[in-house]
Amino acid sequence: MTSRKFQPRGLLPHRSPVGRDRRNSYPLESSRARPQFVASTAGGFSDRRRCRTGRGHGRANPGVGRNPGPPHRSVRVSAQQAVSRLHLEGPAGESTVISAGRPAALMIRRVEFDALLVSLAVAAGADLISGADVVHAREDADRVTLTTRDGRRFHAPIVVAADGVHSIVARRLGLNPGWPASAVALDMMEESPRAVLRDVDPSTLWVAYGYDHQGRQADRLLHGEKPAGRPLGPGGIACPRRGTPEGYAYVFPKRDHVNIGIGYVLSHYRQAVDQAPYDVQRAFVARLRERNIVVGESTRKNFTPFIIPVGGPLREPGRGRVLVAGDAGGFVNAFTAEGIYYAMVSGDLAARAILTCRPDASPGLARRYGRSCDDEIGVELRDSVRIQQYLFADRRRIARIIGGANRERALIQLILEFVVGRRSYRGLRRRMLARSPLLACRVAWERLVKKNIVGLGASV
Repeated sequence: MTSRKFQPRGLLPHRSPVGRDRRNSYPLESSRARPQFVASTAGGFSDRRRCRTGRGHGRANPGVGRNPGPPHRSVRVSAQQAVSRLHLEGPAGESTVISAGRPAALMIRRVEFDALLVSLAVAAGADLISGADVVHAREDADRVTLTTRDGRRFHAPIVVAADGVHSIVARRLGLNPGWPASAVALDMMEESPRAVLRDVDPSTLWVAYGYDHQGRQADRLLHGEKPAGRPLGPGGIACPRRGTPEGYAYVFPKRDHVNIGIGYVLSHYRQAVDQAPYDVQRAFVARLRERNIVVGESTRKNFTPFIIPVGGPLREPGRGRVLVAGDAGGFVNAFTAEGIYYAMVSGDLAARAILTCRPDASPGLARRYGRSCDDEIGVELRDSVRIQQYLFADRRRIARIIGGANRERALIQLILEFVVGRRSYRGLRRRMLARSPLLACRVAWERLVKKNIVGLGASV
């Protein structure tokens, strides 16, 4: 996807993956990899390229996100926009600006990034089959069969299902019965040319958490009003209500375009938002224009709402001869809604599992893949769900974090270093939990509960 919450996607500086350098973690075979079929998005093309070459793809991230390895030498993206600042805004209008002092990310369009991945996969020997709309999948003892809408059938000993949040392969084979409304977010985004709609400051990412879709707080702040009957926090800003978990909103500059969007957990949207998606978007752009954050008009044809899985990865991201990667497997950060990074990591791990399994695609393939995903990004993604639930359960927590950002410059710097790929998640996690005892207690409690449930299941 092109725009999500705070996820500075770009071709970023090199960072070793969390905990260890995966480039030396697995023995890789030659470029003569076993045949496989990849139902593809970013994670799938990442997987396909490694299987054809026995090398990594560099996992560059196309927008706001992290890059765990050096970009491949042939990676060239012409239209880039450097950003160096993040403007964070809370539910009652409190805000802070985090500056990196130098370019922290390069913003590129998703359509360009996808085209780049396709070209790299094809150059590495992959066969690209376009227009193949898969509608059915069947796994047999020695192969998997995918059937397209026009009746074509494709057979392969191994399939990597990287076919998006509504994965047909995962559903047909029983790996995912469907996401509940509380586990997905509706992201309403438009990508418009800068001649039609643009940000005022192209060096800054603008992100708001706990956003009120009716714009009541923003309107009051714009006109200098203070809500009656509400206690005031630092700087005379009204403290937000406790239990109204509104959405998130963002403005992401690109060189020739801008991405502007607003999103909500789908269950909340259905219960609390009584407007059509584009009506919400158009009103949001109008309020940004009134506040001089953007200039121009929203355009309906550039509006592309989509669903993001934010409930954590599938418990079983693989079974038999099928591995699930990217959004199809729920590999998305629930707090930032970043998915490209995890799509490419999961695709990379799927390829490594395939390259190191026996030619008969033994039952150990799915186990190896699931264990690798859990070791590499499992803790990070599970924590992201806890953080999202903890913060959005009480909007005052968001307000306190953003309002206190200026007092916590060291912590903010750690977060920025993590976002641009200069610090591991585990190091950041330790520091954040040390500074938030309530969140630390919740994480510890949920880990204990999960351990007891797993132990009970093993003893039955």
